[in-house]
Amino acid sequence: MVLVLIIGDLHIPHRAHDLPAKFRKLLVPGKIQQILCTGNVCDRETYEYLRTIAGDVYVVRGDYDESASFPPSATIVHTPIRIGVVHGHQCVPTGDLDALSALARQMDVDVLVSGHTHTFQAIEYDGRFFVNPGSATGAWTGSYNGEVTPSFALMDIQGAVVVTYVYQLVEGEVRVEKIEYRKEVEAPKPAQSQSATSIPHSGVMPQNIPSSPQTGQTFW
Repeated sequence: MVLVLIIGDLHIPHRAHDLPAKFRKLLVPGKIQQILCTGNVCDRETYEYLRTIAGDVYVVRGDYDESASFPPSATIVHTPIRIGVVHGHQCVPTGDLDALSALARQMDVDVLVSGHTHTFQAIEYDGRFFVNPGSATGAWTGSYNGEVTPSFALMDIQGAVVVTYVYQLVEGEVRVEKIEYRKEVEAPKPAQSQSATSIPHSGVMPQNIPSSPQTGQTFW
């Protein structure tokens, strides 16, 4: 099992001062193996904070990021799952599933993580899984007039099964929902059959997660 934090569009300090305190209490070191960030981190201090949660951090460049060192996209493999990460401003119209699907095919990934809309989404489409963690700080966006709900996601990857937990701060309380995606893979030979995967049924973050290796990107 691999637990991956999906987060982005923090816009600190330009549009938000910090992560919500209740999110910080959840995001403690030693529980998460990897972080995939959709960009718009915007300052070095926030990037360094992410590295305190897990050493294996991948950040793609958002349209407001100060560091030009972040790549425009990243591909991460947790066999048999291939995950692509982009900020999302490359897709026109913004958040359009057909545009995202075309990008996923181009990147040859099973799961495409994107941001930019500041709105959470997790949906299976055209045989692939698309996840947008929203804005972790609830930062405002010019394309939406109402208040933005702060959110992030955790992916529990167990072989060909990806269980995504979305954490949203609604009226001061953290609400959790679960969405499952299963990649269709060729049936293994009898001698290589695997036991059934146990998926957590509760909406809480899995416990007793080993520490992550100190790998991933290093910038600044």
